[in-house]
Amino acid sequence: MSFSTSDALRTALAQLDAGRVATDADSLERFGRDWSRQFAPAPLAIVFPRSTAEVQKIVRWARSARVGLVPSGGRTGLSGGATASNGEVVVALDAMNAILDYDAPDRSVRCQPGVVTRVLQDYANERGLFYPVDFASAGSSTIGGNIATNAGGIKVIRYGMTREWITGLTVVTGAGEVLELNHGLLKNATGYDLRHLFIGSEGTLGIVTEATVRLARAPQNLTVMVLGLDTFAAIMQVMQAFRARLDLTAFEFFSDKALAHVCAHTGLPAPFDTPAAYYALIEFDAENDLQTEAAMAVFEDCMEQGWVSDGVISQSEQQRQSLWRLREDISETLSSHTPYKNDLSVKISAVPDFLHDIDEIGAREYPDFEIVWFGHIGDGNLHLNILKPAGLAREDFFERCKQVNQHVFETVRRYRGSISAEHGVGLVKRDYLEYSRSPAEITAMKGLKAVFDPDGIMNPGKIFH
Repeated sequence: MSFSTSDALRTALAQLDAGRVATDADSLERFGRDWSRQFAPAPLAIVFPRSTAEVQKIVRWARSARVGLVPSGGRTGLSGGATASNGEVVVALDAMNAILDYDAPDRSVRCQPGVVTRVLQDYANERGLFYPVDFASAGSSTIGGNIATNAGGIKVIRYGMTREWITGLTVVTGAGEVLELNHGLLKNATGYDLRHLFIGSEGTLGIVTEATVRLARAPQNLTVMVLGLDTFAAIMQVMQAFRARLDLTAFEFFSDKALAHVCAHTGLPAPFDTPAAYYALIEFDAENDLQTEAAMAVFEDCMEQGWVSDGVISQSEQQRQSLWRLREDISETLSSHTPYKNDLSVKISAVPDFLHDIDEIGAREYPDFEIVWFGHIGDGNLHLNILKPAGLAREDFFERCKQVNQHVFETVRRYRGSISAEHGVGLVKRDYLEYSRSPAEITAMKGLKAVFDPDGIMNPGKIFH
């Protein structure tokens, strides 16, 4: 579908009194794309609403004008979900960035979608509480975007995905209706919970304009261990050993190649002198000496078993943060190498065999490409990064990577896994949805879209055609 780019439509949009409108080249470029960088931005205009009522005006106008809308948050997505490349209007929610209400007894906040993730984390921390959904882009991603993609991150093993923390939503559907969903309730057994349809829908059903977010008790004395391991199978054994004795906040892994890139890019030192093929980062609450003693006992057991070659434990908050950077700085470090990313997941028990199978595909199909692994091993989520050789044109590199996707995704399907664990589908994974969803599921999803977005104006072309 192609949308009009006439001056008349721009003028009509500006006359809506629904927030600032921008049509300059810099704004179209900035707000028309996300971090995927695979699609050229070509929006009609950018509009900046300030309230639910203004979003409703925009949606109703778009229905009458037959213009597509692309909701836009922090634009940190990697799937092309916030890309406007076909004359759509970008609804940038940057101006809707207020925390509206704090409910101490319910440990919840009501906020607008443009609130930056770290702002909400800091707000919770000031009240002795904790918003646990966390990832490398927390300083620029927004709550609305997190909801749209059901963001996960580094603490899913303990706290779950964004879905677990949203107790209420206000949304404007593609039909221009305002729905207030679940009203912040923890218990509500009155039929279909429409809130969960909008969480993870990538803006294809409507636009989130307010969210009620549940907070948790703040963890005490978070402590990090980084361990070196020579085999990937050992990572799984180490994880089982630690989970048997401790409630872990995170269990992450990265390869020696990932560590080498981070150290070269940031100047951070390696965690210890003994090099290893793989590294595990383990985080837990050390509220008293018993937890620390238990962690050290498990570490010693793992050393005796030959699973771990070396390790380090944080002795201060500064050291904890430095150790986390070895893992959290990987994505930013690799960005200069134009990586082709795959965000895959399988059941935790299947991870070693799955990674072995994907490695075989990589060695066969990409003998001249560097492949870097890292991910959230504690929840079965693996990030496969293929780095572009310096002398290869960007377009040729992406084309070669796409040719191998079928082999990768057929393996995902064989393991009954997901082609997108936490980055969403958007445009990047749209043509591969069938590898994770059955034809009956896709038909049902399209039926739901038709109910909430009868004219197909909400983030058109994303998730499925």
